[in-house]
Amino acid sequence: MALANPKITPNRPVIRQLDETAINRIAAGEVVERPSAAVKELVENSIDAGATRIEVVIADGGKTLIRVTDNGCGITADQLPLALSRHATSKIDGSDLLNIHSFGFRGEALPSLGAVGRLTITSRCGGEEASVIAVAGGRMEAVKPAALSEGTVVELKDLFYATPARLKFLRTDRAEAQAVTDTVKRLAMAEPFISFSLVDASGGNRREVFRADAEQGEMFDALNGRLATVLGRDFAENSIAIDAERDGFHLTGYAALPTYSRGSSAAQFLFVNGRPVKDKLLIGALRGAYMDFLSRDRHPAAALFVDCNPQLVDVNVHPAKSEVRFREPGLVRGLIVSGLRHALAGAGHRASSTVAADTLGAMRPEQPAAPVYQAPYRVERPTYTARSASYDMQAPAPEYSGFAEMSAPSARVEPVIEDTKPLEALPLGAARAQVHENYIIAQTETGMVIVDQHAAHERLVYEKLKKQMAENGVAAQALLIPEIVELSSGDAQMLLDLADDLTKLGLTIEPFGGGAICVRETPAILGEVNADAMLRDILDELADLGDSTTVQVRIEAILSRVACHGSIRSGRRMRGEEMNALLREMEATPHSGQCNHGRPTYVELRLSDIERLFGRT
Repeated sequence: MALANPKITPNRPVIRQLDETAINRIAAGEVVERPSAAVKELVENSIDAGATRIEVVIADGGKTLIRVTDNGCGITADQLPLALSRHATSKIDGSDLLNIHSFGFRGEALPSLGAVGRLTITSRCGGEEASVIAVAGGRMEAVKPAALSEGTVVELKDLFYATPARLKFLRTDRAEAQAVTDTVKRLAMAEPFISFSLVDASGGNRREVFRADAEQGEMFDALNGRLATVLGRDFAENSIAIDAERDGFHLTGYAALPTYSRGSSAAQFLFVNGRPVKDKLLIGALRGAYMDFLSRDRHPAAALFVDCNPQLVDVNVHPAKSEVRFREPGLVRGLIVSGLRHALAGAGHRASSTVAADTLGAMRPEQPAAPVYQAPYRVERPTYTARSASYDMQAPAPEYSGFAEMSAPSARVEPVIEDTKPLEALPLGAARAQVHENYIIAQTETGMVIVDQHAAHERLVYEKLKKQMAENGVAAQALLIPEIVELSSGDAQMLLDLADDLTKLGLTIEPFGGGAICVRETPAILGEVNADAMLRDILDELADLGDSTTVQVRIEAILSRVACHGSIRSGRRMRGEEMNALLREMEATPHSGQCNHGRPTYVELRLSDIERLFGRT
C-alpha cells in the first residue's frame, strides 16, 4: 500500500497571527523570569523617572506581592494606557538604538507584567491629579481618579497567575526573597545618591530587610559610604579606590586587597554605564588582574564601574539587559587589568585589617559560665618619651653582654640588642626578636607586627624574578623538531591572532597549512612542554573568557616555585640587622603584604587591642 504524500495532506499547518495577550505572555518569559527580575525592571523605571527615594515591598518572595513606590516625575492620566502597550517608552525615540542613556528602553516590562499578573499603576505628575489603571492577565481597565501625593506606585500581585506552569519553576520563598535583596543591593550600589528601602510584608508583618539612605559629598566618598552599607564596613576598610581612564573608557570603583579574598565570586559586582551586568569579559579581566596574588580557590571582592560613550557598548543584546557587548573588548579588558594592578601596587605592603581581627578573635579567652565582677580600673598608657626613659633605667649594667647570653640555650628567642628606636616610626617598625625561628616580632609606635619570614621573603624574591623577566624578556627554547598541532581552521586562526603576544612569552607558532599550527619555540623556563595540550588549554580559555593567560600563568608558577626554594627557610636564625633589612624591603616592595598564594605575610596588632585582651582598658 502506498503511503500518502505528506506534502499534499489536507492537515498541513496554517500560519496564524497570535493575539496581543499571547504575545505579551511569551515576551514575559524573557523579560520576567522570576520575581527579582520584575523588581529590577520596576526599580529601574523609578530611577529613570528621577526618583530620589524608592521603597520596595514584597511578600512570599515576591510571588504574591511586589510594590514599588517612588517620588519620581510620575505619569499623566492620558499616558497610563500607553505605558501598558508593548514597545511604548519615553526613554528613546527609536532613531538610534546605540545612544541609550537610561536603564530601560525596550518598552516591554510593564505590558509583560500585566500579562502574567495583576498589575496596578497609581501615579501623579506635578500640578495634576493622581490617576490609577489596572490590568490583569492582559485585560486592561479604564483609567480612574486616585489619591497620591507624588510619584508613582506600581503594585504587582499574584505573579504568574495567568501562566501557572511558570510557578512550578520558581524556587522557595526564601530563595526568591534573597534574589530580590541581591537585585536591590546591586541597584543601590549603582546609585549612591538615591535612598533605597526593601520591606518584607509576608504574613502581614512588615520587616525592613535592607535600607540605604542617600549619600552626600563627592562621588568617591558617596560610593565608599554606599559600599560600606551594602557590603559591610570590612570591605570599605580593606579595599582600594580604582580610578583609571583609557581611550574613552573610565574605570572607577573599589577593589579589595588580596588578603581580603572570598571563597566564591559572590562579592564581585560589575557595572557598565551604571547598569549592573554579568559579563564574561569583565569577570575574566577581574580574575586576570588578581591572577598573581590569589590561589585558584580564592576569588577577589570588587565593585567596578565602567563608563563610556553609549556608542561604544551595545546593551541591546538580551531582553534582560544583563549582558553587554563592547566595540573594543580588548581595550576594556586591558584597562581593568592594568588599572587594578596599578592600584594594588600602590597599596604597597598593606594587608587587610581582618587578619588582625581574626588573630585577636583566636586569642580571646573563653567567657566564664557566670559573670565575674571586675573592679573598674584603667591603666594610663605611657607616652613614647616615658617608655624610652623607662627602658634606659631598666637597661642591664655594662658588664652584661646582653639578653642572648643570659638566656638558656634551648630558648627559641633571639633579641635585637642594637638601638633601633627610630625604626619604630616606620610602618613595619623595628625588629625586636625572632620566635620559633620563623616569626619576626617587630615593635611599632602604635603596637606590634608579627612577620612570617619565609612567606615575606618568598614574595620579595618572586617580585624580583618577575621584574627581571619583564626587563629581559622570556627566554625561548627552539625545538629541534617543530611540533605540528592539528586544529580546526577557526581554532587555528584564533591562535594565530595571538601569535605576537605568545611570542613575547616565549611561545612561537606559525601557520602550517589548513588548520595545522607549527610550534617552533617554547618558553625555556618550562622545560619539556606538551605543545598540543598547551595550545588546547589556550583555546579553552579563549572560548571561556575571550583572552588567555595560560602561558603566563605557567611561567609565573615556575618563578613562584623558584622563589619558594630561594627564600629564607623556616627554622633559620636571623640576626637583628637581617630582620630589619627584611622589614625595610617589605615596605619598599609592592604586594609584599601577601605571599605568592594570597596568604598574609604579617599581622599587625594595635596596642589598644592588646591591652583589651588583658583587660587594661
